[in-house]
Amino acid sequence: MPKNKRNILLLIVVFCSIFINGQSGPDFTILADKAFQKLYQNPDDCISYSQSLLLSDQNIEHKIVLQNIISQAYAMKGDYVQSVSTSIQKEDFQQKNLSYFMQVFGDYNLAEQYQNLDLYNQSKKIITHLLSDQRLLKSNDPRLRITTAKLYQLQALNFGINREYKAALQYLNKSDKYTNNSNEENTITKIENKIFRSTYLIKLSRLEESKKLIDSLIYSLEKYKDRPFLLGLAYETLSRYYFLKQDYKTSIAKSETALSQIVNLPFNSLKIKIYESLSRNYFTLHDNVKYHQYNKLYTDLKTHEDSNTKEGIRYIVKLVETNLNKNIEFQKQSYSQSFWILTLILSFLILGLLIYLLIIKNKNRDLKKQFDFFEKQRRQKQKIASSLPAIKTIPAVEKNAEKDSNKISKEKEEEILQKLEEFEQSDRFLNKNMSLSLLSSQMEINTKYLSEVINNSKEKNFNGYINELRINHIAHLLRTNPTFLNYKVSYLAEYSGFSSHSTFTTIFKSVTGMSPNAYIQEISKSKSS
Repeated sequence: MPKNKRNILLLIVVFCSIFINGQSGPDFTILADKAFQKLYQNPDDCISYSQSLLLSDQNIEHKIVLQNIISQAYAMKGDYVQSVSTSIQKEDFQQKNLSYFMQVFGDYNLAEQYQNLDLYNQSKKIITHLLSDQRLLKSNDPRLRITTAKLYQLQALNFGINREYKAALQYLNKSDKYTNNSNEENTITKIENKIFRSTYLIKLSRLEESKKLIDSLIYSLEKYKDRPFLLGLAYETLSRYYFLKQDYKTSIAKSETALSQIVNLPFNSLKIKIYESLSRNYFTLHDNVKYHQYNKLYTDLKTHEDSNTKEGIRYIVKLVETNLNKNIEFQKQSYSQSFWILTLILSFLILGLLIYLLIIKNKNRDLKKQFDFFEKQRRQKQKIASSLPAIKTIPAVEKNAEKDSNKISKEKEEEILQKLEEFEQSDRFLNKNMSLSLLSSQMEINTKYLSEVINNSKEKNFNGYINELRINHIAHLLRTNPTFLNYKVSYLAEYSGFSSHSTFTTIFKSVTGMSPNAYIQEISKSKSS
């Protein structure tokens, strides 16, 4: 029987059940699981299928589950505007008496939206609160158990972003304990955990262990080939292994295999990773034609996704503002406390967006002052430096106790400095879109306070602070990873998050006292000798 006819027949059977029994009963579980399966086969088919179910099912909880699946489908396409917009379109559900499961599920959905928009701290905060509830952790309800598994998985990704890979692996192990083989959602969650685990093993330099795991998973997925997204993601992970082994041709072959799984499917977020991997490999092999081909595909798709991310943040503001779900943060506080928390979150988000626009408009205003400061710092350290300057670290200068004492408390300052230290240990400053407003949003800190602490404790403005972190990072890679010595300066500039080759060269020299080319030559001489 043709595929479309089978779907129609299945829907007819379910509709008859709804008419006779007044509810979808166990049939909805079957249909929802089929929708979840389509999510990893073709997001467009998943959206169409789930929307057809929405039209016929009047059960509020069923609608929320289906809209979450549709929201995930848009996110996998890289369309975060539609993803968040779908979450907002949940009618007036908060006025209904939702079950405990739906309260947890609603917060899980919001945590996932925050993570999609790179607001990892907000996502982490929600998940931490949910996973502290023993009622959730001890439940035998299959729906709560798979939701708990996915919460642990999301938290693992949050820790991975912060380069806490051992903690990320521990959360993946916890996620596995809440999964089984009862349906497609459980099976796919376990497969995703294996792929993420392989990625973190690579990050921890446990390369052979990672390869063994991903090879086994690819062998299993190749048998059926009914989950192209997961198979593509697995091959993309395997290509990273070969890149680190400096087997660039095999890395390209695995990336191209990954691309072949999804080339005609709208998995744009995964395509961005594959295009970036291919451009990096061809660049290393000095194949300029292929490099420019895939770099353009990567740049075009990434620019579109970044635009969607910014618009998605605006929709998140709308979500908080209209308070469509009274259990957004799922906190056991009084109505008054919840109201003020939501108001505070809304204020931070709106303020962050406004300041972000102002920073974009005036980003070059303090550039000259920044260069002057770096040049003075270079002259002072050059007197005692060796022939190859040591990589400078961001100084943590104590704040004058009398300066701006009325603006920020000592406790708040120490809290912000601690978060900045964690930020400096990550590589998030390489993000080309990193701005004061985005960082303040991720840290959940008032933009004015964050700027004030950076100016006073780091003795430079935000742009100078970020630029020096980037230069320190790329200079460290040049000294410790021989592969980077073969890259062109233009690629190093792009890798470091700079908008142009000339800006990168100027700031690099102001920090190290040497041009990038001279620095590379000096390192090469020292290694050869």
